[in-house]
Amino acid sequence: MAKQKKFIFVTGGVLSSIGKGIASASLGMLMESRGIKVTMVKMDPYLNVDPGTMSPFQHGEVFVLDDGAETDLDLGHYSRFVQNAVFSRKNSFTTGRIYDSVIRRERAGGYLGKTVQVIPHITDEIKRHIDEAAVDADLAIVEVGGTVGDIESLPFLEAIRQLRVERGSENVLFVHLTLVPYIAAAGELKTKPTQHSVKELREIGIQPDILLCRTDRVIPRDVREKIGLFCNVSAEQVFSAIDVSSIYEVPLYFAEEGLDEKVVEKLGIWTSKPDISKWAAMVEKIRKPKQQVTIGIVGKYTDWRDSYKSLAEALVHGGVANDCRVNMLYIDSEELEKGVGRELLDTVDGVLVPGGFGERGIEGKIQAVEYARVNKIPYFGICLGMQLAVIEYARHVAGLKDAHSEEFRPDGRENVIALMESQKGVKDLGGTMRLGAYPCSVLSKTAAGPTKAYTAYKKEQITERHRHRFEVNPRFRGQIEEAGLLVSGHHVHRETGTDLVEMVEIPGHPWFLGCQFHPEFLSKPMVPHPLFAGFIKAATQSGRKGQAKLL
Repeated sequence: MAKQKKFIFVTGGVLSSIGKGIASASLGMLMESRGIKVTMVKMDPYLNVDPGTMSPFQHGEVFVLDDGAETDLDLGHYSRFVQNAVFSRKNSFTTGRIYDSVIRRERAGGYLGKTVQVIPHITDEIKRHIDEAAVDADLAIVEVGGTVGDIESLPFLEAIRQLRVERGSENVLFVHLTLVPYIAAAGELKTKPTQHSVKELREIGIQPDILLCRTDRVIPRDVREKIGLFCNVSAEQVFSAIDVSSIYEVPLYFAEEGLDEKVVEKLGIWTSKPDISKWAAMVEKIRKPKQQVTIGIVGKYTDWRDSYKSLAEALVHGGVANDCRVNMLYIDSEELEKGVGRELLDTVDGVLVPGGFGERGIEGKIQAVEYARVNKIPYFGICLGMQLAVIEYARHVAGLKDAHSEEFRPDGRENVIALMESQKGVKDLGGTMRLGAYPCSVLSKTAAGPTKAYTAYKKEQITERHRHRFEVNPRFRGQIEEAGLLVSGHHVHRETGTDLVEMVEIPGHPWFLGCQFHPEFLSKPMVPHPLFAGFIKAATQSGRKGQAKLL
C-alpha cells in the first residue's frame, strides 16, 4: 500500500436511487478483501443537519451509529459490506452541517473579517470533513449524494474537483454511476443518458475515470467503445452494473468484471488478490436456501420499504444463519385497526413489529402482538414493538386495562411506557432521545431454564444501539413481572440510576421477545445478529399452514 492516502469519489447521474450506496459499499468490500484499510463517507446535499427529524417517507430509515449519530441509510450498506471499518458521525455529513460549521465560525470571528463565500470557505470545510473522516484509513471511498446536474450538489462536486488538483490524479479516482437503459421498441441499449451525464460532470471540471453503467444486461464491447468514445475514457474503463437478485451479489459481479483490478491499477496500489470465498459462500446460501419462512412485518411505513431497510436485511441475515429464505409480508397496521387484513396473520410463520414514532396504526400493532402471543406464533418486537408488547401484556394479562404509552396518552392513568424523568422538559427533539450504543445485562436463566435472550447471545453482557425516547415505566414494572412477563435484559442509567428494561420475553412461549434497542443496526450478512437468527429459527419450527417448509 502506498504511503499517500487514496480517495475514490462516487457520483451518480441521470436519476436518483440509481444505486450509488450499494456500488460504493461493494467497492469497499472488494478493496478491504485485498487487505486495504478502508473507510466510507456519505455526503448528502440537503440542508437538514442530519436525517434524524426527517420522515421515513422522505429519506428512508435513519441509521444510528455507536456514537449516537443519526445518518443516511447508506451508512447501513457500508456497515454490512465493509466488515472491519468503524463508522462515526465523521463518516456522514450534509450541506446543512457544513454551512452550520462555517456560519458558527464566522460568528465567532474565525474568518478575521473576510467575506465568507462558497469558494473557498464552504469547499474548504467540505474538504476538511473528508480528511477528518479518512484520517485512520488508507483508502476513503466517498459517495456524493444527489444527482449530477442538481444545484444542491455543486459545492460537493467543486470540492472534490479541487481535491483532484491538490492531491494528484494518482491519489484521487472519480467513479461515475450512470444509466444505460434498454429500449425494447428499438431493441437496443441507449447510451445518450450516460453521455449527457458525463457532459454535465466535465462542464464543472470532473473527468470520470471509471463508468459504472446501471443496466439490466451485460453491455457488449461495441457499446462500451461507443460510451468510451463520447465520454473520453477507454472501453476498459466502462463497466456493467447489472441488476442482480440479491444486493450481496454485486461485489462478486464487480470482481468478475475486473472493477477492483482497474481501480488498484489506476490508483497505483500494490495488493494481493482479493479473497472473497467466504462472501461467495454466503451468497450461495441466499441463492439456494434449504427452506423458507414468511415473516409478517406489521408497521405503518409499508408503502416505502426503505423505511425498514436494515430490518429487511437483518431478516435476510437471519435466514442465512438458518439456510432459509425469508419471505417478507408487509402488513399495514392502520388497515388492521379497521379489521382489514387480519387474515394475513394466519399465513405467516412469525410476526415482527418494528420501531417507529407517532400514534397512527398503534392499535393495529397491538392486535398483531396479541395474535402472536395467544396463538403461540414467534414474535419479535423491536423498540416500539417491545413497548407495545408490554402494553398488550399489561392490558390483557396483568389487569391494567387502561395500559398505554405517555407518547400517545400524555395524561393516561396507567401509562406503562413513559418518558424518563431526566428527559422531561427538554424541548429539543434530539435531546430527548436515547441514541447510540448502551450496555445491557442479559439474564442468563430462571428456574425454568435459560432465557431466550441468553440462548441467542450466549453471554451476559452485550452492547446495542438505541434510538427512542420512552421507556418501560418502573412504577408498573413489578405488577407486569408478577403477571409473568420476564425482563431478560436491563441497563442501569448512568445519570439517574434508573434500572431500564432492555428486553422482555414470555416463558413457555415458543419465541416471544421484545428489545428496546435496534439489533438490525449491528447485523451483517457474514455475522447475522443472534436475535434475528433465533427468531428465524423459531419461525422455521412454527409449522403454521405449511408456510415454513423445505424447498
